[in-house]
Amino acid sequence: MGRGRQKAKQTKVARELKYFSPDTNYRALEQELTSHSHHDLDRRSPSVAAPSDDDDDDYRRWIDDER
Repeated sequence: MGRGRQKAKQTKVARELKYFSPDTNYRALEQELTSHSHHDLDRRSPSVAAPSDDDDDDYRRWIDDER
């Protein structure tokens, strides 16, 4: 397929995706969002762990003692 035909096909697909709007079931979305209590949200572990002081110990072996 030539470059012009390939680009036209990609443009057609991109346009279809841009203007495609699936039917959204807002009732099911509302039920899913309200079914979780605040207690469930508090029990989740944090996504980013806080750095601890022990992390510094791992790098101390690379520090030159000769200063």
